[in-house]
Amino acid sequence: MPGPLKIGSLAVGSRVWMAPMAGVTNLPFRLVARSCGCGMAFTEMVSANGLIRATRKTLRYLDSSAEDRPLGVQIFGSDPQVMARAALIVTEAGADLVDINLGCPVKKVVKTGSGAALMKDPARVAAILGEVRKATPLPLTVKIRAGWNSQSINAVEIAGIAEACGVDGITVHPRTAIQGYGGSADWALIARVREAVTVPVVGNGDIRRPSDALKMMHRTGCDAVMIGRGCLGNPWIFERIVARDEQGRCPDPPDPEEKMRIIVRHLDLEISTMGEQAGIRSFRKHALWYTKGARGGAQIRNVAGRLTEKPELLELLRSFYALERESQP
Repeated sequence: MPGPLKIGSLAVGSRVWMAPMAGVTNLPFRLVARSCGCGMAFTEMVSANGLIRATRKTLRYLDSSAEDRPLGVQIFGSDPQVMARAALIVTEAGADLVDINLGCPVKKVVKTGSGAALMKDPARVAAILGEVRKATPLPLTVKIRAGWNSQSINAVEIAGIAEACGVDGITVHPRTAIQGYGGSADWALIARVREAVTVPVVGNGDIRRPSDALKMMHRTGCDAVMIGRGCLGNPWIFERIVARDEQGRCPDPPDPEEKMRIIVRHLDLEISTMGEQAGIRSFRKHALWYTKGARGGAQIRNVAGRLTEKPELLELLRSFYALERESQP
C-alpha cells in the first residue's frame, strides 16, 4: 500500500480508515481501532443545528484525546449558513478535518433534507460546500452515495461539484440511498469518480475481510479504503490489511488471548470515558459483535445484552474466548 495520503494540508499515515458510524464511533472505539492500525477515524455524525445550540449531547460527540489523531468530525444538516457556523465550531474545537455527510439514508435524517437527501439537490450541495469552505481552513471532505435511487445515479456529478467547491477529498459509498445497506456496493462507480476528479477518493462499502480492501483498491484505483460495518467486532481488520500489503500476505486474526486483551481495554475505555453504568451500556452492543458468528456466540449474546456489571460481562466474554481457544486445531 502506498505511503501517507495528503488530504489538503493533512498527511494521513495509513490509507485504511474507519467510517463514521452513529452510535458506534465514539472516543473509546476510535482509540481501539487506532491501536489496531486504523489510520484515520471520524466522530459519529454530528448535527449542525445541535452544535449551534451547544446541546450537551451534541458537544459530547466532539470528545477526543491526544491519542485520537488525526480526527475528522462529520457534520450533517441542510442549511448552508448553519453548516458553515457548525464547521467553524468544529474547527475551534480542535478537529483535524471537517467531513460533510451527504450519504446517511436514515429516515429521520433525510426527512429534514439532510444526509443522502442532498444527493437529490446538487444546487444545495454546492451552496453548503461553498459556505463551509469559506468558514474553515481545515481540510474538507464529503461522503457521498451513488445517488438517491437507481434512476438517479449522480455520484460523479456530485463529486465534480464538491471538487469545484474546494473540497480536499471525497468518500464514495456506491449504494443508493434507497438501497440503504442492502444489496451490493457498485465498486465500478468508485472507479468512475476516481477518473472524474483530481482530489483523493476513498472507497467504502462491502469490505468485510482484508482481501476485500486490496481488491477494492486494485479495481477502482481509490486512494484509501474506509471500513464501516466490517470492523464491528473485528477492529483488528485494520492491521491485517496493512500487514498484508506490506508483507505480501494476510496474517491470521489475533489469537483468543490477544482478542480478549483488546476487548478488556475497550470496556475499560468505555467505563473511564462515560462512567461504569453508561460505559457498560455502550459496550454491550460491541460484546454482541465480538461474539457474532462463532461457536457458543448466540447463547452468550442472549446473556451479554442484559448484564450490568463489569466482572460479570468480562467473565462471560472470557468463557466465550476459552471455547474459541479450545476449538482451534
